Amino acid sequence: MLSDIQIAQQNEMLPITQVAEKIGIIPEDMELYGNYKAKISFKKLNGLLERAGDKSSRGKLILVTAMTPTAAGEGKSTVTIALGDALRKIGKNSVIALREPSLGPCFGVKGGACGGGYAQVVPMEDINLHFTGDIHAITAANNLMAALIDNHIQQGNELGIDPRTITWKRCVDLNDRALRNVTVGLGGRTDGIPRESHFQISVASEIMAIVCLSKSISELKERISGITIGETYSRQPVRFGELKCTGAVAALLKDALRPNLVQTLEHTPAFIHGGPFANIAHGCNSVNATLCAMASGDYVVTEAGFAADLGAEKFFDIKCRSAEISPSAGVIVATVRALKMHGGIQKADLAKESTDAVEKGFQNLRTHIENVRKFGINVVVAVNRFVSDTDAELSLVRRLCDECGVRAVICEGWAHGGEGARELAEAVVELCGKPCDFKFAYGEDMPLKEKIETLVTKIYRAERAEFESKALKKLERYESLGYGRLPVCMAKTQNSISHDKSAAGAPSGYVFPVRDAQLYSGAGFVVAFAGDIVDMPGLPKAPSALSIDVDDNGLISGLF
Repeated sequence: MLSDIQIAQQNEMLPITQVAEKIGIIPEDMELYGNYKAKISFKKLNGLLERAGDKSSRGKLILVTAMTPTAAGEGKSTVTIALGDALRKIGKNSVIALREPSLGPCFGVKGGACGGGYAQVVPMEDINLHFTGDIHAITAANNLMAALIDNHIQQGNELGIDPRTITWKRCVDLNDRALRNVTVGLGGRTDGIPRESHFQISVASEIMAIVCLSKSISELKERISGITIGETYSRQPVRFGELKCTGAVAALLKDALRPNLVQTLEHTPAFIHGGPFANIAHGCNSVNATLCAMASGDYVVTEAGFAADLGAEKFFDIKCRSAEISPSAGVIVATVRALKMHGGIQKADLAKESTDAVEKGFQNLRTHIENVRKFGINVVVAVNRFVSDTDAELSLVRRLCDECGVRAVICEGWAHGGEGARELAEAVVELCGKPCDFKFAYGEDMPLKEKIETLVTKIYRAERAEFESKALKKLERYESLGYGRLPVCMAKTQNSISHDKSAAGAPSGYVFPVRDAQLYSGAGFVVAFAGDIVDMPGLPKAPSALSIDVDDNGLISGLF
């Protein structure tokens, strides 16, 4: 059996100019990064955004989300890509909008974000590694800000910033737990002011969120200027714009604001731009990429990170609210293997048939179906088929979904590409023809604490939230500074609907601990940290880096 990278390397890609022609983008509208990658020009970007401004001319937006992930894998990106290909097979002008992969999971444990089998975006090695340099630019811009803040303090501290209150973190796009807590400024008088500092992974940074949520350079600069970096000695908030360096940071991000265009194995156009890590970030691709896709395609297939309790909720409450968009349908990806793991079966035993475990684990999928419906979205369940699935198990999933009032479609995109998702495409088109009553989980006027409590009880099914005093004080402070109307970005484990990564299935009636909060005033949301989640992941005992290699011809192996 061929690996994902071998399948991708054997594929014959079209020049990206030919792929772009399918959606009305000509060579003059792009800046080429080799033959198979391109960035949309600012002129074309502005034209597509203007077209997308007319809501009647937008393509229908389909959100792909999933049940709670397990070590067995769910294949959300694979289904997203297969669905985009399948829609073209049934005669629809479809475009895909995906998130960029982070180097952290590529060399760590999760893997990339290019799909798998015969449902992939290519060139997958480039996309999974440096791509067009967007995340590197975000890292550089973020760390320039950190350097400018420390330099301001070193050079006289005209703004009177209290170094103990600085909240701005440095970042790197790798899993490096040793950098979570650091001390900077050690040495002599010329080496800076000693203080405690921190690193986070680049894709969870506020700069990443700002790039993903900004439509123009002007908006980008406005958001960067609005970032709260700390307080003065008199407890007044300090925003980055007061350092008068916003233009320099924006200059580093100029190209990173423009969406990237690539293709699937079947040559479907795919915008890939920004936004992974929905457990600690908002986990959505850029507004620009989504709007460009909606302006150039009749059906746009996009995804949000991890399961519906994380990625889908943030897509609805943060991205849709900010960009004034709404989906026409939702797809929830599930697998028999994941259902069995949520039903108590160990990974080593997944090949054995167990309808009892499927039925028990279905509680997890049922919760996600109910949650997405709470946003007024019609959904279909895509059962991503594995070779070990039995007819009895698949039939049971269909029946259980029927009892929930949703259709379950078997998807074989991994093995057969778009052809394996043809039935799913037809089901999605049918769903898109039905009215939606889209709504948010909470209103803007609700206090921050109540917004968190709403998510905790309504989406995570806890009995109540329990706030540490540090978190409560920060939330009250943000309210007093006028940020009470912002949405909430919950940072919690992706491995459970709850805060406890070991709680499989559909936990309920528990106490949900909120230990800390962080203001992302430039991005426009408040991050709430639950349980032991951190914004700088670590590497596992046997990271994926152990399997990756490259030969003298530059051919990469072991990358999934």
